[in-house]
Formats: sequence, C-alpha cells, structure tokens
Amino acid sequence: MSEDQKYSDEDLEAGRLMFCRPWDFLTSVTDMANLPEAAGAEIAFAGRSNVGKSSLINALTGRKDLARTSATPGRTQMLNFFIAPETPLTIVDMPGYGYAQAPKELVEAWTKLVFSYLRGRPNLRRVILLIDSRHGIKKNDLEAMELLDKAAVVYQVVLTKSDKIKPPQLVRLIEETQAILRKRVAAHPEILATSSEKNRGVDELRAELFLLATQ
Repeated sequence: MSEDQKYSDEDLEAGRLMFCRPWDFLTSVTDMANLPEAAGAEIAFAGRSNVGKSSLINALTGRKDLARTSATPGRTQMLNFFIAPETPLTIVDMPGYGYAQAPKELVEAWTKLVFSYLRGRPNLRRVILLIDSRHGIKKNDLEAMELLDKAAVVYQVVLTKSDKIKPPQLVRLIEETQAILRKRVAAHPEILATSSEKNRGVDELRAELFLLATQ
C-alpha cells in the first residue's frame, strides 16, 4: 500500500465484493416501535436535502433506483433500511434536513424520530454525514452535528459532488472542514470526497464501510 493510499488493495476488493451483492429495500420506519431487529452493523446516511444522498447510496450498491432520488427536497421522510444477502451491513437512509417548505410540526416529528434512533440503536456503528462540495458546511449541517454530538454517535463527513469544483477548491474545502471537525466531540477526523456522477471516491467509501462492518 503506497503512502497516499489509505486503503489496502485487499480492503478495496472486499468492499467491492460486499457491494456486488444484490442490495434491496428492507423496510421504512416512522416509529421506533417498528424498527427491524438489530443485527449486524448499521451505517446511517444523513445530509441536507438534495445533497446527493440517494445518488451516493445507488452508486455504492450499483442500483440506479434502490434509493429514490427526487428534485423535491425533504421527500425522504422516514428511516429507510437496505440489506444484501450474507452481508454484515445494513444501510439506513435518514430523512434529509434543511427543507424550508416542510411544516414545522413535521420537521419536529422527523427530528424526534432521528434522535431516538441515534441514541437507541445499539448496532449503529457510524453516521455518514454528507456535505455538498459546492456549498461546504452550512448552518443546518452544524445543527446536525450538534444533534450527533448530543447523541454521542460517531459521524464521518463525506463530501458529495466533488467533481463540481476545481481540485484546489476541493483541497481548501477539506482543510476548512477538518478545522471545523476538530472542534466536534463525536466527529471522525477522516474526510472522503466522492462523486456519484463520476464514480470518484466510491471504492474508498465501500472499503471504509466494509471495515466498519467487519471490525
């Protein structure tokens, strides 16, 4: 493994194989009482509406329509669970935040559901917090970090749409983001940059998820 390669070839291949399996939708949950049995490792994906969460999940699993994409912010209003046969990992698609048009009562209900899940799920290994490379960390991202810090859940920032900005901008964004994360109690220090459209960083994220699921 070279100095600039964070993951070994074996980890990259293991991640590829784990996501080669036929991933499928398991269930959607709007109430903690309906959560599926806690088995294996769970990794939850969170981020602002339109951050590219569904597109990244689809890119990871090789399924174009596994997680529904929508031009309407806030469409994902439930916890959506995805599994694959003989795979020690469950992916959880969390409700997007930052949707201005949603009624306040609905936003509060979603926030309560998410916080209850974060605090009460024993097999939740990490939250992948998606940040749009074009915009960086915004106020509602910081609010999400506060929620995760309060729930004492480790979260890792993954940049989406990294192909939409120039390489020097991306380097600067990563440095700025690292500076913010150093002040957060539950933040994982490593940042991954991805592009669902160009398939950048997807192999590395698969390897990271494989390691989380099997360690």
